[in-house]
Formats: sequence, structure tokens, C-alpha cells
Amino acid sequence: MIPNGPAGGKRSKRLFGVELGGAEDFSFFQRLIPGLFFFVGVTPPDIDPAQAYANHSPRFIVDERGLEVGVRALAHLAVDYLESIRA
Repeated sequence: MIPNGPAGGKRSKRLFGVELGGAEDFSFFQRLIPGLFFFVGVTPPDIDPAQAYANHSPRFIVDERGLEVGVRALAHLAVDYLESIRA
């Protein structure tokens, strides 16, 4: 899949090539079904991401404006995919 630009035409910060291990089984499932995995930043702008609490912490704080970016990104990905299989 080819990136289609910032979600909703807005400029956004992007970080590519970050390797994370964790306990994700996602790569196992991708052996059978192609897919992708991406993160949407929801750390408030006044908090240093390096100091932010992880998403499973009771002190985790969400800047809900990031949720709109995530929904737009997923919608764009769905439309791009549907157009690619229709062609």
C-alpha cells in the first residue's frame, strides 16, 4: 500500500522505522493475511512523549484530537484499498 498523505490533508508528525517488540501476535497473523499496523499519537502537546505514561497506566492521558486523525487515516486506507482491488 502506498501512503496517501496526511490524514484529512492536515500536516502531522510522522515517525517511521520504529521497531517494537512487545507481545503482539500481529506478525503471526500476517503470514496468512496481509495487513499493516500503525500507531496514532494521542499524547497531549504539553507532555513530553518520552515522559508520558503508557496506555495501560491509570495515569495515561489522551488528547482526543488524535482520535479524529486515526479515524481519517483508517478511512483513507480503506478507500485506497478498495480502489486498488477494483482497478
